[in-house]
Amino acid sequence: MKTITSRENPLLKSTRKLVASSKERKKAGKTLLDGIHLVAAHHQAGGSPEAIMVSASAQDHPEIQDFLHKVPQENLIVLSDELFRDISTVDTPTGIVALIRIPLPAEGRADCCVLLEDVQDPGNLGSILRSAAAAGIRLIHMSSGCADPWSPKVLRAGMGAHFQLSIHENSDLVVAARNFSGQVVATTLCAEKTLFNLDLSGPTAFVIGNEGAGISEDLLAATDSRVKIPMPGAVESLNAAAAAAICFFERVRQIG
Repeated sequence: MKTITSRENPLLKSTRKLVASSKERKKAGKTLLDGIHLVAAHHQAGGSPEAIMVSASAQDHPEIQDFLHKVPQENLIVLSDELFRDISTVDTPTGIVALIRIPLPAEGRADCCVLLEDVQDPGNLGSILRSAAAAGIRLIHMSSGCADPWSPKVLRAGMGAHFQLSIHENSDLVVAARNFSGQVVATTLCAEKTLFNLDLSGPTAFVIGNEGAGISEDLLAATDSRVKIPMPGAVESLNAAAAAAICFFERVRQIG
């Protein structure tokens, strides 16, 4: 393993920029995975990190030690605990991070996809991506107003789901909706039909809107069905991630 001892090391300086700035991540086409779960999920999906950095005190952690035996040793770098804290994205560092290239989205069609319009909360976005992957959905289109899917907070909320998905950023959702070869479904509070009365067994695209503003009129006009999720309780609306998960798994239930 290599060892880095200086805070001014070029790799550490560039890594700190990636952690702090979406602009830098897009410019470099790279991001940082923090924690053994994310690093291992990337490896399991066939990813090859540019560098894996571990803190001095974490080298003997059984789970981390076991993982390090599975990866090329030339990619491993040891940092002092102090230097590691300097690049970690969490308050309590886990002891391992991986510097990766952001995967390019795969082209092609899918029988189910998700169109995300201006979903700005990182926790919501990561949870939606995680639910989509769990429901077997692979294709995600995101408007330019969404949170950065490759930010540390979204990655943590996604729990490795990113590496099971084809994530298209800055998509024209109206065009994506019109080009989808199946029904396009939007959830709105004012809809008359309910989600559970709609046939979701065929090709389906789900539209999920902004947490506060909902779905834009232009995008709504490009949908085929507007449905609501029945809420017998005394609440006005559901969290965007919760609503998305209900939609995804209602389709899972219907297709068996």
